[in-house]
Amino acid sequence: MSSPHALAGDAGSITRVAGIEVGHFTETRRPTGCTVIMTREGAVAGVDVRGAAPGTRETDLLHPSNLVDKVHAIMLAGGSAWGLDAATGAVRWLEERGVGFDVAVGRLPIVPAAVLFDLLVGDMRIRPDAAAGYAACEAASTADPAEGNVGAGTGAALGKIFGIQRAMKGGIGTASVTVDGVTVGALIACNALGDVIDPDTAQVIAGARTDDGLRLRDTRRALLRGDPPQPLLAGTNTTIGVVATDAVITKVQAHRLAVAAHDGLARSINPVHTMSDGDTLFSLGTGRSGKSLGMMVLATMAAEATAIATARAARAARAITTAEGLYLPSAAELGR
Repeated sequence: MSSPHALAGDAGSITRVAGIEVGHFTETRRPTGCTVIMTREGAVAGVDVRGAAPGTRETDLLHPSNLVDKVHAIMLAGGSAWGLDAATGAVRWLEERGVGFDVAVGRLPIVPAAVLFDLLVGDMRIRPDAAAGYAACEAASTADPAEGNVGAGTGAALGKIFGIQRAMKGGIGTASVTVDGVTVGALIACNALGDVIDPDTAQVIAGARTDDGLRLRDTRRALLRGDPPQPLLAGTNTTIGVVATDAVITKVQAHRLAVAAHDGLARSINPVHTMSDGDTLFSLGTGRSGKSLGMMVLATMAAEATAIATARAARAARAITTAEGLYLPSAAELGR
């Protein structure tokens, strides 16, 4: 069954939001990388963490009661906690260009970050660092960003609840929705424990495979009929991303937009927000449209863009076989 949001169609991208640039760094030595979402003029920001095992940096700054009211970039990276170092490279790149929060003696770029666990895919000693984050900034532009096995989605895998050997390749995807001259876009790096679901048809796109590896197992139904999951290490999964809008919003509203965006994850991942996921979504408001549609409409747009971007992350992914012999097929190979 086809979807109107299939990969061949133009679902937009997060860079359709005025004031947003995206850059990827993709490691060539093993599947990993990082992705920067930049807003050089600064953007109101929020964050919402739903997974139980997050890896993040500077998220406390985004609480509505705290001082800093704007950020200058968000960094998404593989490499688990080591990957948080990629944000340091973005801070250096932005500082060199005079971008940041005025601290009287200079400008301090504010770059919150979140990471996903891709250490099971290839040599875990290779992970994004400050140089990788700097390179992602060098590559940033307002063009529609590449999707699939790039940036933070390079080492992503889906459907690991019955073991990594029965999983499939994940990736990064993007989408946007425009209503009455206001745009909301999402960029999602999907490394979920659960399956990815088409938000329109409710059909499984990618995830855990059957024992012969040839078909989708349908994790939700498998768990409900009593199939036992493998023992899981907390934090070895995680979907991370950013939802951005050119609407005029407050810091409180930015937080609410991040909360609403998780509804999109719930439409496109099952199970989601588990004890072994660190699902984290950031929100950005550039205000460049000069208007707001109100939070009811913006929240609906955020959830929609997030759901589409997550599905695209799975559909854009390409199969890989690591040097260690791990094979992760793509959704396309299973006819999804």
